[in-house]
Amino acid sequence: MQTRLTALILGAALLTGCTTSPSGRSQLILMPDSEMDQIGLQAFTNIKDKTPVNSNRATNSYVQCVGNAITREVGGNWEIVVFKDDSANAFALPGGKIGVNTGLLKVAENQHQLATVIGHEVAHVQAHHSNERVSQKFAVDQGMSLLNAIASPQTGTGQALMGLLGVGAEYGILLPFSRVQESEADVLGLELMARAGFDPRESVKLWINMSRTNSGQPPEFLSTHPSDSSRISGLNARIPSALNLQSRARQQGKQPACR
Repeated sequence: MQTRLTALILGAALLTGCTTSPSGRSQLILMPDSEMDQIGLQAFTNIKDKTPVNSNRATNSYVQCVGNAITREVGGNWEIVVFKDDSANAFALPGGKIGVNTGLLKVAENQHQLATVIGHEVAHVQAHHSNERVSQKFAVDQGMSLLNAIASPQTGTGQALMGLLGVGAEYGILLPFSRVQESEADVLGLELMARAGFDPRESVKLWINMSRTNSGQPPEFLSTHPSDSSRISGLNARIPSALNLQSRARQQGKQPACR
């Protein structure tokens, strides 16, 4: 009875939680935006508690200049923090939070390349990718619980089934969607940076720089991120349309000069 009730609840959630991403892709969204914003706020607070914040005025001014130009295109209030971390990374969280590591500034050689990364991360938030990941995790966990009740886990067959589901959930459900999300954020982020007046051609140069720092990365089919070559190829295909967006932005007076 409990198993049937859980299945009915999960089925109803799956039916009511299907939405469409900005690129037209079907998404499973189960969490209210307000709750995701609260999760993002708490996560950002935890990161600030554990990671040193860079206080250099020139560095913060530069990152704020690029970040503000990007976030003006999506609206809302955004907090942008530079962290003392040597990894070439940045992130954006629901609730309007952006973190940029100092290590990224060694790879992103100019404002356009930094805008590529910040635009990409903000695109993740705009496309509700965090909500989608949380919703997928909920659906997978519930599905695994149901199967655990059906297939006796104490048997060899049950243990094998659960083991296979663990691999299947990791490589068959969550990671492929994550690669789709990454590619979607590339496209949306490219458009976003171009609408802010940044040069989209620099996005390709940024990922070439990234590829030089990513020696030893796992094969694409086991990675949550597209390979650098796939990413560069996808961006190159969209540069002409992005240049049109940048041209319109420049005509509107959007000419960022962040240094």
